[in-house]
Amino acid sequence: MACPVFGRVAHARAYVVRKASHFCSVPQHRAWGSRPATSGFAAQGTRGSSVVELLGKSYPQDDHSNLTRKVLSKVGRNLHNQLHHPLWLIKERVKEHLYQQYVGRSGSPLFSVHDNLSPVVTTWQNFDSLLIPADHPSRKKGDNYYLNRTHMLRAHTSAHQWDLLHAGLDAFVVVGDVYRRDQIDAQHYPVFHQLEAVRLFSKHELFPGVKDGKSLQLFEQSSRSAHKQETHTMEAAKLVEFDLKQTLTRLVTHLFGDGLEIRWVDCYFPFTHPSFEMEISFRGEWLEVLGCGVMEQQLVNSAGAQDRVGWAFGLGLERLAMILYDIPDIRLFWSEDERFLKQFRLPDINQKVKFQPLSKYPAVLNDISFWLPSENYEENDFYDLVRTIGGDLVEKVDLVDQFEHPKTHRTSHCYRITYRHMERTLSQKEVRHVHQAVQEAAVRLLGVEGRF
Repeated sequence: MACPVFGRVAHARAYVVRKASHFCSVPQHRAWGSRPATSGFAAQGTRGSSVVELLGKSYPQDDHSNLTRKVLSKVGRNLHNQLHHPLWLIKERVKEHLYQQYVGRSGSPLFSVHDNLSPVVTTWQNFDSLLIPADHPSRKKGDNYYLNRTHMLRAHTSAHQWDLLHAGLDAFVVVGDVYRRDQIDAQHYPVFHQLEAVRLFSKHELFPGVKDGKSLQLFEQSSRSAHKQETHTMEAAKLVEFDLKQTLTRLVTHLFGDGLEIRWVDCYFPFTHPSFEMEISFRGEWLEVLGCGVMEQQLVNSAGAQDRVGWAFGLGLERLAMILYDIPDIRLFWSEDERFLKQFRLPDINQKVKFQPLSKYPAVLNDISFWLPSENYEENDFYDLVRTIGGDLVEKVDLVDQFEHPKTHRTSHCYRITYRHMERTLSQKEVRHVHQAVQEAAVRLLGVEGRF
């Protein structure tokens, strides 16, 4: 997809997430930049330490380290494994469907499920193994959370794809938390959850039942086109694509119900070709719900499965949950409020449920204006700073005005920060305290000059 790799959230109404990251893990590759965070903003271990302690391991910091305390506090929460959480419900519904529909020769489920893999991966796993070029924008510090130059928090579950293929698996599902630096609104959060699946086929698995199938081949040496890779025969490419689309049509019909209108949109991912987004007609709008494609044979070959071809798809659990359950704000997934959580304690995971809104507490709006530094300003640095200081009190940050001084050509930005607590009314006093801290930190850590 010319979208990040299997995807980022683009536009949406209040109740849905559109273009959210799914399997696309390399941004639209808008990818998955910026100046190194200074001490006090980047996460650290003990006071004065240059090491990050995470999940029982130590990672030395360097000029690439930009992991914030806010994000560090989310690692290990694993909402997708929390019983009766809405993200767990979506995961379990997909698992149940795949287990029932796809059974191996022994009668056991065809797909193995891996939902507890560490979110700390190497940059090789996150990018190089997926054929993402060294100069690809999705590698930017401004879009990712790096522990150091060699380790990071995964930007997509695809970071585990090569390892699982190399281990000999040919049908698997990966579910987990992924991390990206992004804007702040009701559809974006620095941590979200993805589910992706991979399936490989041997010649005998792909062509059974096909007329004259014994004479058909998986591979040839030809030229790449919009419809196939240079190493795939047209017959193999089309059958893999057909199986992929049939599998996904059955899955979304299981989730959304019969009578669903579906369309496929061509797109680009570095690790699949051809690649597609699936869109569904929902409440009068076409919504993109997942990304998918025929796996790049170079990736498959490098993992040791040279005699097979395959497909992969990925979707965002938050996006699906927001659509299916009418959840209006992505921050709610992190709520520990019983009024939210008890709504999803269902006797049957396939039972229909619609989120009943909690009381809507009033918002408090505050503006902040400053002159940008002459170089190296990354907007995602500012968003990360606001999240680190304001936490989940921050509902949204909008860039409401830009000004260039006619003589000095310096640029100033004015942001409007919307503060709203999900569970109580905020006072002006506590918001002023937070807002003042944001202003002071922006000057100290980002090199801006205040126009407060």
